[in-house]
Amino acid sequence: MEHAPYQLAESLEQALGDPEGPGTVFSHANCLDYDEQEAFPAEICRWLDDWGLADYYVPAEHGGALANYEQILQLMRAVARRDLTVAIGHGKTYLGGVCVWVAGSPAQAAILGCDIRIGDAVSLGLTERAHGSDLLAGEVCGRLEGSHWMVDGEKWLINNATRGQIISLLTRTDPTGGPRGFSILLVDKRHLSTGTYRCLPKVPTHGIRGADISGIAFDGARVPGTSLVGPEGAGIEIVLKALQLTRTMCSALSLGAADHGLDVVLSFAEQRELFGRRLIDLPQARRTLATAAADTLTGEALAIVAGRSLHTLTAELSVTAAVTKYQVPTGTDATLAELAKMLGARAFLKDVHARGMFQKIERDHRIVGLFDGNTLVNLNGLINQFRVLARGWERRDGVADGARQAFDLAEPLPQLDPTRLSLLARHGSTIVSALPGLIDLVREAVDRDAPGLKAALASAERVLAVTEGVHRAMRQQETALTDVAPATFDLAKRYTLCFAAASAIGLWAYNHAAAESGRTGGLWQDALWLRAVLDRVLVRLGEPPSDDPDVYEQLLEQLRGHHEQHLLFSLLPLQLSAGEAR
Repeated sequence: MEHAPYQLAESLEQALGDPEGPGTVFSHANCLDYDEQEAFPAEICRWLDDWGLADYYVPAEHGGALANYEQILQLMRAVARRDLTVAIGHGKTYLGGVCVWVAGSPAQAAILGCDIRIGDAVSLGLTERAHGSDLLAGEVCGRLEGSHWMVDGEKWLINNATRGQIISLLTRTDPTGGPRGFSILLVDKRHLSTGTYRCLPKVPTHGIRGADISGIAFDGARVPGTSLVGPEGAGIEIVLKALQLTRTMCSALSLGAADHGLDVVLSFAEQRELFGRRLIDLPQARRTLATAAADTLTGEALAIVAGRSLHTLTAELSVTAAVTKYQVPTGTDATLAELAKMLGARAFLKDVHARGMFQKIERDHRIVGLFDGNTLVNLNGLINQFRVLARGWERRDGVADGARQAFDLAEPLPQLDPTRLSLLARHGSTIVSALPGLIDLVREAVDRDAPGLKAALASAERVLAVTEGVHRAMRQQETALTDVAPATFDLAKRYTLCFAAASAIGLWAYNHAAAESGRTGGLWQDALWLRAVLDRVLVRLGEPPSDDPDVYEQLLEQLRGHHEQHLLFSLLPLQLSAGEAR
């Protein structure tokens, strides 16, 4: 089964060339060099600009190439698979522009789109040294004087604050603050008078060492009144809606890290001899690789459905984005930690295996769970919606059209309508509410001609029972703005796993018939990947494992086969450049 976003990412992958090749600009060696020197990967970013990656940061309606968010998800995954520093450093421009895509005027969007396509970097100025995630405490202020805003204050830990030409700046425009006291100003540093702003020094970081993590300070900066994005006072709402898009897309960074980490460790296991046997032949090593593979596919299935539901269930993105931003980075952190155990000391050393690439992947990825809203922020966002999620579950009735479109890869996606973004999913989650209907589809497949699906069906029914219990517990929770009990956060974590399971079941149910005959068909036949994913979800939920003893051995053989063929280990086919799977 070929899928257009994967084909687009494959074209980028092939253009990038062999990551082990001596003449390749975006090579593993060059990435490690930049990291060692803590230098920005400028030459690689210029190559990506020349290829046209920045065009996909701009929606098609504003002159760019971004037709749907599956495109940018798979493109950024391909970049992150090579190097997270490059992906974060270059991809930050999308984050910088997204407030304009959500709430800017057509003229603002057209001008910014043109700037981005010619290579101008854009950043998002939210956080401040003293306030972190507490956006309502922000002190950068703007006062309107005639036709201009006068801006004062400092933003800190801003990606591309120094290298970027343009910054979307969250600004306190009402001295009293509050939810309606902030606005977004689109500030072009090139148009500011000398001495009215200064870039702060680069902050040394443990991971993504070459990225421009710095800050910017304003002192009476004169910004045109036309730089206001959306209505005055709507800044917090615009930012929260924009972050729903970027949090969903952050899954691409985690998937790329998981892809790369799994490849490095599998290569090691195939080559390393221990106790007179290759590591790949030892039962514990085989199980570790297989469960890591299953967890990677869990994140991929969730990310695909979340990316598509961005178009088809836009009003529910406050839930979908929080689930995705929590579950995929957290799952990838856990996967990398388990894989590190197979490498032993080599996971921390620089020059012993793969030039020390694994230690870079692991420390680079740790930051993904922190930006665009950290783990607690996303879980708290779900906790605040427990009641509407529980009510939505009670009203469940089959697989609604928005969910079906998100699951069915053959379905064309409608254009994203940013006006449908909402801070509250008023009808709960259509994805999770589809679970009983999805299980009916699996049951029909079993009844027809696929007795091998019985294990998948049994696991799906167990997930359904857990999901019912999760919503029952949600109904009993009292909403608390502060001092949320740890058990409540645990309940939110369980909900994200139920969401991931529903995404996986829906993706399999609507696509297996077409996918079974494709280049990744071995993963789809007999619901192999679904059986493994559901078993992993159940185990992570604290449930007993499935009675499906052969599933991990079968999945491992698929992993090794993909590796041998230079095919990305993924639900859908993507051919890697020669040498990447070595």
